[in-house]
Amino acid sequence: MQYALLNGCKAEAVRGAQGICMCCGQKVIAKCGSINIKHWAHAVADRCDSWWENETIWHREWKAEFPVNFREVNFFDEKLLEFHRADIHTAAGITIELQNSAISLTELQAREAFYPKLIWLVNGLKFKGFKILKSIPDPHHPALDDFEFCLSEHLSMIRKIDALTQNPNPAILNFYHQDLKSVPVSTAFYAFSWRHPHQAWMQVSCPVFIDFGGHFLYRLRKRYQISGHYSYLQLVSKRSFLAKYAIG
Repeated sequence: MQYALLNGCKAEAVRGAQGICMCCGQKVIAKCGSINIKHWAHAVADRCDSWWENETIWHREWKAEFPVNFREVNFFDEKLLEFHRADIHTAAGITIELQNSAISLTELQAREAFYPKLIWLVNGLKFKGFKILKSIPDPHHPALDDFEFCLSEHLSMIRKIDALTQNPNPAILNFYHQDLKSVPVSTAFYAFSWRHPHQAWMQVSCPVFIDFGGHFLYRLRKRYQISGHYSYLQLVSKRSFLAKYAIG
């Protein structure tokens, strides 16, 4: 963890120092070696927060975008008698969890149930077999109300009536078809393929923003359809994300 109480104040690790965990109140020791980023570790091996994961430079760089009082905010679950440490908790009551490693569906759902206003910010560079494909029309464009996206890497659609009637051989329409060619493609929305998807992220309930590096994030979106829900990405600039959530 990045912060502990040192002489009664929230502080980062300093070589040779001992502090108090702001979550569970136990003694912690500063770790300031040359390999890992400097951090505080419990003197006695005790994971006071069961949702803890090793912190990386990626975590620290994102935390640095937020005011210090938003970082590592602690909570206590009175039902399960557990401590939890939110990576970011804003003045508006929004919790942002920075997720670098894989997560089980059980833990994901537990966190979503615990934090009333949760946003996931995920390191997409860890995803295997993930590929951003071509830009697509706005999936909620009114001209597409009578159509459903096909669940394939190729941008195509079927008529909703075929989904309603469970037509076994629906006509597959591309965007050169006369009924679709007038629908504009948007640079804000993208199709994607994921050869080895993490099932937890495909069943998430709270907003998910994926960070692949650079100046943009990709919000994982879903269009609810009779023939099967269609997942896609919405491009969001990091600047607009921080302008919305990092205001002190």
